[in-house]
Amino acid sequence: MNDERGFFSALIGDGRPLVSLTGVCLVLSGLFALFLSAAFQFLPHDVQFLGMMPDELCAINECRIVHFMFHDRVSFGGALVAIGTMYLWLVEFPLGQGEAWAWWLLLASGIVGFHSFLAYLGYGYLDTWHGVATLGLLPCFVVGMARSYTLISRGPNAREAVSHQQPRPPYTVGRVCLLLTGLGLMGGGATIFVVGTTSVFVTQDLDYMGLSASDLHAINPRLVPLIAHDRAGFGGAVCTAGVLIFFSVWYSPMNRGLWQALAVAGTFGFATAVGIHPVIGYNDAFHLAPAVAGAVVFVVGMTLTFPQSRGGRAG
Repeated sequence: MNDERGFFSALIGDGRPLVSLTGVCLVLSGLFALFLSAAFQFLPHDVQFLGMMPDELCAINECRIVHFMFHDRVSFGGALVAIGTMYLWLVEFPLGQGEAWAWWLLLASGIVGFHSFLAYLGYGYLDTWHGVATLGLLPCFVVGMARSYTLISRGPNAREAVSHQQPRPPYTVGRVCLLLTGLGLMGGGATIFVVGTTSVFVTQDLDYMGLSASDLHAINPRLVPLIAHDRAGFGGAVCTAGVLIFFSVWYSPMNRGLWQALAVAGTFGFATAVGIHPVIGYNDAFHLAPAVAGAVVFVVGMTLTFPQSRGGRAG
C-alpha cells in the first residue's frame, strides 16, 4: 500500500509528539542543571559574563556566594523535571482523550513558562544558552499546540468525571492537600519571580552569604544580574509547576497515571528545593518553612489518594 503522507507531517502527527518533545527537553534540561550543580560548574557563558571561575568566588566568605547560586540552580532543575513530567502526562492521557482542559492548561503553562525568560533581560544578562534553547523549543511547542487543537473537540468532560465520583473523606482530604500544594507552588513561585526581578534577595539570603547587595556589587558588578537571572527563572518554573499540578488535580480524576506523574514531579521538585539547603548549610527556619510545609502537605495528599490511584475505594 502506497503511503502518501509527507515525512514531516507523519513525524508531527496530531501535534502531541512535538509537545511531548518539549516535555522531554525540559526534563533533560532539569537533569543537566542538577548535574552541573553537583559538578560545581558554571556554564561557559556564565564564566564569560562574570569573568570569574567558581573557584575564585569560592575563596570569598566560605564559598557561600557560589553555594547560594547553586541552591537556586538545583531548585530550578527540580522544577524543570516536574514541569516536563506533567507535560508528558497531559499529552499522553487527557489530551490524547480529547479533553479540552488539558490543551488549555498546556497553553497557559507555556505562556507562564516562556514569559519568564523575558524577565532575565531586566538586569542586563542575556543567557545565550537558555535563549537558544527557548527559541528552539518555542516553535516546537507552538506548532504542536496548533496541530493538537483539533483533538479537543472530542472526549469526555473531565469535570463531570470528577464530580460523578463518590469519594470518601480520606480521598477528599488528600485531593484538597494536592490542590493546596499547587496553589502554594503558584504563590511561592510568583513571589520568587517578583523578588528576582526587583530586590533579588530577601533578608535571609544576605544573612546566609554574610554580605550585602552592595558588597556583592563591589566583588563583581555582574554578580547580582546573574543571580537575578537565576532567581527569575527559578520562580517562573516553580509557578508553572504549581499551575500544572493544581489544574491537573482539579480537572482529572485520580488514577494511576496521574498519581505516578505527580509522584515524580513532587519528588524532584521538593527533594531539590528542600534537600539542597542542609547540603549548603542554609538552614534558616523561616526561609525553609514554606517549602517544608508544602512537602508535608504533598506527601499527605499523595498518601491519602494512593488507594484511589490503584483503582480501589477512595477511603
